[in-house]
Amino acid sequence: MNPRSLTPSMSLLLAFEAAARHESYTRAAHELSLTQSAVSRQVQILEKMLGMRLFSREGRQVALTDVGRMYQRELTEALGQIRSATLQAMAFGSGIHSLRLATLPTFGSKWLLPRLKDFYTAHPGMTVHLHSRIETIDFDISEIDAAICVGGGDWPGLTALPLHTEELVAIASAQLSATERDEAERHISEQLLLNVSSNALAWAEWFSHYQLPHRRMRIGPSFEMTSHLIQAVRANIGVGLVPRILVEEELFKGELLQLGEPITSWRSYYLVYPPRNENLPSLKAFRDWLLETL
Repeated sequence: MNPRSLTPSMSLLLAFEAAARHESYTRAAHELSLTQSAVSRQVQILEKMLGMRLFSREGRQVALTDVGRMYQRELTEALGQIRSATLQAMAFGSGIHSLRLATLPTFGSKWLLPRLKDFYTAHPGMTVHLHSRIETIDFDISEIDAAICVGGGDWPGLTALPLHTEELVAIASAQLSATERDEAERHISEQLLLNVSSNALAWAEWFSHYQLPHRRMRIGPSFEMTSHLIQAVRANIGVGLVPRILVEEELFKGELLQLGEPITSWRSYYLVYPPRNENLPSLKAFRDWLLETL
């Protein structure tokens, strides 16, 4: 068999990959700045080349066949490797090494940004482009090189480098008097408990650690971002439970009050990236700096 017949053109592959990801020719056409008929035609050419149907069609709806789904899975990984190799070549060619990093919003603003100048001082000529993300990153379809995430380390198919074990600390408003603080510390189960939606079981973890009855928890509002929860605590809306690393400065300055001793969480912070990015110069430099700093 002619090897060229096993290597469809990039335009055909990109059209199929976008159509497969969206399961829609219309959305794929919008993404690729093509017409719907152009995407449909390219997919049909690819199917003819392969000698099999990649999509089943019913009216204007399309859905991947079993072989189409297998082909998409393998192709998505291959296209990700091509993009990564291209970015590395561009970085070397321009002499500028850049890293596109996704990070948790509050970690980025409270911990990373104040220290990023130290990285630039140690690595002149390198640039870190920060993208705030709460949700899981799909490295195959995004242009992100690496991400700082928090969890148990289970990211299948990705390299997850542990950075820092999370410590949870209960915080209260500095508006509380000494008597009110002591009361809140002794009877935390009677306080309105604020939490972050991405870690909804944090207070259960706290109550279990201190052997307090879960039925007495007064769970209050939840927040998508930790920074919003911190502001709510400042305003004396309730008591919050947050990673200590995100409120160290406020606790030191007396802008927030600590209730009790921190507990070690089951979660940790990780630097997560696809194995294909392992040798990106910018990632290697940032990874080494991050480990040393943390």
